[in-house]
Amino acid sequence: MQIRTEFPYETTHEDLYIPLSDGTELYARIWRPVTDEPVPALLEYLPYRLSDWTAPRDWQRHPWYAGHGYASVRVDVRGHGNSEGMPGDEYDATELADGVAVVHWLAQQEWCSGRVGMFGISWGGFNSLQIAALAPEPLKAIVTVCSADDRYDNDVHYMGGSVLAVDMHAWAATMLAFVCRPPDPADVGDDWRDMWLKRLEAVDPFIHTWLAHQTRDDYWKHGSVCEDYGAVKAHVLAVGGWHDPYRDTVLRLVEHLDPAKVRGLIGPWSHQYPDRGLPPGPAIGFLQETLRWWDQHLKDKDTGVMNEPLLRSWISGSHPPATVYETLPGRWVGDADWPSENVAPTAYALQGGPQTVRSPQQTGLDAGRFFPFGNDADLPPDQRDEDAKSVCFEFPVQEAPIEILGRPRVKLRIRMDVPRGQAIARLCDVAPNGASTLVTRGVLNLAARHGRDRSEDWPVGETEDVTFELNGIGHTFPPGHRIRLAVSSSYWPWIWPQAGSDGFTLDADGSLVELPVRRHTEDPAISFGEPEQAEPLGVVFPVTLDEERPERLVVRDVAKGEWRLEVDPRYGGTRVYPDGLEFTEDAVETYTIREDDPLSAAARSDWKIRLHRPEMSWDVRIESRSETSADGDDFITSNEVVCRDGDEIVFHRTWEKRIPRTAG
Repeated sequence: MQIRTEFPYETTHEDLYIPLSDGTELYARIWRPVTDEPVPALLEYLPYRLSDWTAPRDWQRHPWYAGHGYASVRVDVRGHGNSEGMPGDEYDATELADGVAVVHWLAQQEWCSGRVGMFGISWGGFNSLQIAALAPEPLKAIVTVCSADDRYDNDVHYMGGSVLAVDMHAWAATMLAFVCRPPDPADVGDDWRDMWLKRLEAVDPFIHTWLAHQTRDDYWKHGSVCEDYGAVKAHVLAVGGWHDPYRDTVLRLVEHLDPAKVRGLIGPWSHQYPDRGLPPGPAIGFLQETLRWWDQHLKDKDTGVMNEPLLRSWISGSHPPATVYETLPGRWVGDADWPSENVAPTAYALQGGPQTVRSPQQTGLDAGRFFPFGNDADLPPDQRDEDAKSVCFEFPVQEAPIEILGRPRVKLRIRMDVPRGQAIARLCDVAPNGASTLVTRGVLNLAARHGRDRSEDWPVGETEDVTFELNGIGHTFPPGHRIRLAVSSSYWPWIWPQAGSDGFTLDADGSLVELPVRRHTEDPAISFGEPEQAEPLGVVFPVTLDEERPERLVVRDVAKGEWRLEVDPRYGGTRVYPDGLEFTEDAVETYTIREDDPLSAAARSDWKIRLHRPEMSWDVRIESRSETSADGDDFITSNEVVCRDGDEIVFHRTWEKRIPRTAG
């Protein structure tokens, strides 16, 4: 990592409020180059609090852009951080309308050339893409990183029509804790407490809404760019990582957007900006790459970025299973179109006749983290234990390596003796020593086999063919290895178990896996500069003598047949900011299940957050508890929040709700 301290422009920054038409003001931090010439503006728009939570990351990139001649702007979404107003649902109409208004406000400033770009990762990548679909005239280009074009089937809520237990629950719990954080009196003054209490009265756990929409209805279509790709008028650089759950969006965007306006980039990365150097690497000079994009589309400079292949992808070499990789082996390839003429779907027929797939309910404990962030225990360990709980089919790799790029697909001939169930398919790379490395996976709620917008019981005792895709991947299987397809009927805690599910019979005759095999090409050299960032903010992480708990701990009660997974998401711990703010957060997620009972599944998240300014005697604490379970008829949720100003409890609320299991 190169830390850049000298730039073409000197820079300055200021905090201010951006007014909206209803009188609400959004808190913003603007870095600008010192120049008399108007410059384009770049907007990153998030609920994650620019004054503390994202500040270290913001200082890596916004000053860097300003130093290269852009006004780089970070804005907190309404009802979050120091912004006024009430918080709403994620990506709701108000959030997107506010974002459009901010784009217009930036374009009208005397220091702005009238051209605006948007960028962001995850939430900021989502709303960049969604606001681009609303097509405000000044918005000419976006860089969307680790985002989704389909809010139902490529987000944290559902996968293949099944409830994503691991992140439907955990992210709702995280956002409940996050939204309860107060404005900072160092920025907003004495009004902070009144703002906070009004906000708290408006809080409602997201999981209530998310579980109320178990099929792909109008709620999920809102903000899903896949509903109308033609609505996007801006130039789009879509970026993802093979270890990020949203990477399929990159493949769909390069397929469906105007090729003259889109480029795709997929590396080996986790859910992180590609310049941050967090595992797995290699990291790239991502800021330099995005500068080429901005200069091309916001300053009319010919940087050659549109001469790059439509899709640049990292194809990983074979690697032994591990929960973290500093750097993966592999190479960059370029495809001029997508679907690519270099990729041919190749079918591998399954062999072996009818087989019973009845996985114990704890199958999936070795799935790894849904959102890998580069931590030590994020990625799936050796899959041999998971494979043993599945029905497996193998295909030896003979003389030449098999390179795949895209989304594998399975067709499974299934007979089921109960009306509800799920099929999970994992593709693994099996080494000669038997080690099994997870390559990719896919899920189908069998009630969603005819479409994610409906829920249809399986005709008991009958046989049907079902087809579904696995997540996209770039991977090379070397000679001497085996390609393993593992099929299971459960995958906890990623997938919430279906009530009454009892597995299914899989008839290998008539079933297949189809791999997107890419012919080996001698690609023109694709290379990137070394990672580069602006000077860090200078946040201090105090050393603690407390013993660090494991990131992922699996506990088995042999007598009860019960399994418990404890997860520390490791979002940040304690840090001290240069302005004196002490920020502490601690979270633990717990997932339990009995190996023979799908109705025993339960998830719990506990959060503790403290914001402390010793010089102001300001000490605020938030504690939350979120629990989700289910019986045969309903999901059962319980959420509790306690907020303290010093020793005074200023807010305490508990929500108890039953939500009918209509499809999940």
